[in-house]
Amino acid sequence: MIDMESGPAPYQEVQPHWFFCRRADDNASWLPFSRKDSDKLENANQEDEVVIAVEGERYDVHVKDRKRYAVYWEQGPTEVRRCTWFYKGNKDTRFMPYPEDFSKRLEAFMISVTLNEWKRKLEFPNGETVILHNPKLMMQYQPIGLQDEWVSSPSEQTRPGTVKRGVNNIPVEIPDGEPEKVDHLVFMVHGIGPACDLRFRSIIQCVNDFRSASLSLLTSHYKRAEQDGLIGRVEFLPVNWHSALHGDATGVDEDIQRITLPSISRLRHFTNDTLLDLFFYNSPTYCQTIVDTVASEINMLHTLFRKRHSDFNGAVSVVGHSLGSLILFDLLTNQRNGSRKHLCIFLPFLPPAQTLSRLGLQQYLDTLQAENVDLESLALCQDGDLKDLGIPLGPRKKILDYVQKKCLSQAFKTGAVHLPEGLQAPPQMTSNSDGNQSTGFTMQQSQFHRAQSVTSAVDYEYFDVGIGQVSIDYPQLAFHPQTFFAFGSPIGMFLTVRGLKQIDPNYSFPTCKSFYNIYHPYDPVAYRLEPMIVTDVDLEPMLIPHHKGRKRMHLELKDSFTRMSMDLKNNVLGSLRTAWQSFSRIPVAALPPVDEGNATTESLNRVCDEAESSGSAEQTEQPEIKVGMLNGGRRIDYVLQEKPIESFNEYLFAIQSHLCYWESEDTALLLLKEIYDKLGVAMEQPQQ
Repeated sequence: MIDMESGPAPYQEVQPHWFFCRRADDNASWLPFSRKDSDKLENANQEDEVVIAVEGERYDVHVKDRKRYAVYWEQGPTEVRRCTWFYKGNKDTRFMPYPEDFSKRLEAFMISVTLNEWKRKLEFPNGETVILHNPKLMMQYQPIGLQDEWVSSPSEQTRPGTVKRGVNNIPVEIPDGEPEKVDHLVFMVHGIGPACDLRFRSIIQCVNDFRSASLSLLTSHYKRAEQDGLIGRVEFLPVNWHSALHGDATGVDEDIQRITLPSISRLRHFTNDTLLDLFFYNSPTYCQTIVDTVASEINMLHTLFRKRHSDFNGAVSVVGHSLGSLILFDLLTNQRNGSRKHLCIFLPFLPPAQTLSRLGLQQYLDTLQAENVDLESLALCQDGDLKDLGIPLGPRKKILDYVQKKCLSQAFKTGAVHLPEGLQAPPQMTSNSDGNQSTGFTMQQSQFHRAQSVTSAVDYEYFDVGIGQVSIDYPQLAFHPQTFFAFGSPIGMFLTVRGLKQIDPNYSFPTCKSFYNIYHPYDPVAYRLEPMIVTDVDLEPMLIPHHKGRKRMHLELKDSFTRMSMDLKNNVLGSLRTAWQSFSRIPVAALPPVDEGNATTESLNRVCDEAESSGSAEQTEQPEIKVGMLNGGRRIDYVLQEKPIESFNEYLFAIQSHLCYWESEDTALLLLKEIYDKLGVAMEQPQQ
């Protein structure tokens, strides 16, 4: 019911607000557009065939059709309404908007109110009824047919629903809207399976949460810069490769289903749809599909984003979660910085006529000569080039296989090619004629197999940088990423399994100069990377600060007692004051302050000063350690702080820990700090 004024008031037109429908598990909920987007839709409502970009231009609304369409990902259209009247049943948790035509009829009731015309009744097509009894009482009744048979009148029915006029009279949070300016673009690649968290949500929904967290953190931690117009926002876009791998194009799901046992069907379905992605990535055929999908999807999204944001001049970064981080690691490792170097252009070949004759392809000699394709040009050709000349698939494969094998053989014999510095697996040892072991050429030979991957069967030999990845053709990204963020990443484990012992400290990605390995301490899938770079020093990972500006309380207590224990062990006399200071460093407001005149503290400090005076001069600060060039010499491994409840049973929260990053404000703040530090915008610590 709705309370009205005791007397008739002058009629005032209701202010509309635009909503969109979100459906999940056969349940529909209506969410408001931001005030900025709602105003744009309202202004465009009178025009024909207008398309309005909303929600950071990630969606387009076809105003006339009342449909909302996703721009960057596949999603069915959702209904849009211009809402003025709302209702809530006695079992509903939130108000729902009436259909627009029915809202217009309800609004006409308000004119009746001004004319003192009461007890007007409006019926729904489904039998529900709205009755305006008087200025203070408006109700919606369920149809009689849905009640017990003995019900004889509306007054005897169950509790009526509540009706409200105008969005300002219902409890709903309406955002102001996102800044139009985009400072930085981030692509986020998911891991195994179609679901990204314990609620089985898609990568789209999880990235939406991460984006919302970043917008909130910009308001709290970059408030002054935001108010001064120095910053806009960071756009996060999801990259989905799972649907392409498991779609009809590959037919892999159908093939797997034929050999799947019928027992424990739910568990087997979960395994087929999720865990098998790890095996697919180590398969030559499907690894190529996954990498191609990720790269093409990123490039497509990048092109589309630049088209819709023509004034964007910011940098681009990438995020990979779980297996997605390994995919990006391999992809970035195989990017080319600058023009591609072709190694075969100076190597001797048979003349084209003799080459084609040897291959039984003399009929294509005229085709090559017509395009002035000589020996040097032929060595530069790729599959697509020969396809453009009209040469069929079979002959193309023969030509390119012959050319590339000649390249590899001659380059190896002449020593024209050298292993690049960086990621190197252990060389194999062979015995020479004297029976002594020496480093053989297995690594040098095997690294060339990647050049054949386009034209011959893929293999599991070492590729360019020697880390045992399946030899495939790695596509190139259309941009150079500024930073690569890995969430809950198994990169370290995969590199070790591939035979890599150490990452060269001088190695960095060819086109990306910053890299962060971010993980939760209880994440069972995450592995460190710094011990593979700095092998002679035991480095603790960098602790990611809590977004509220301090370490979690249980960790403060744990660290303080640890420091106190270590101090007591190392120096009984000299550690008395240090131990006291270690414990007193706990930033707990509940602890009483120590009086300045406290004799116990002063005496303790004085005794400790005398005991330590002889040895304090010998203490020196540890030099800062440079952790390779993957992150420009800066630290790479960053660990989140576990929550107090998680510390009680780390096994219980293991799976949740691997999926926590999408809603982690601490993780989002680390990304924002890295991004805006490079833009010269400092983070502010919010007031508690």
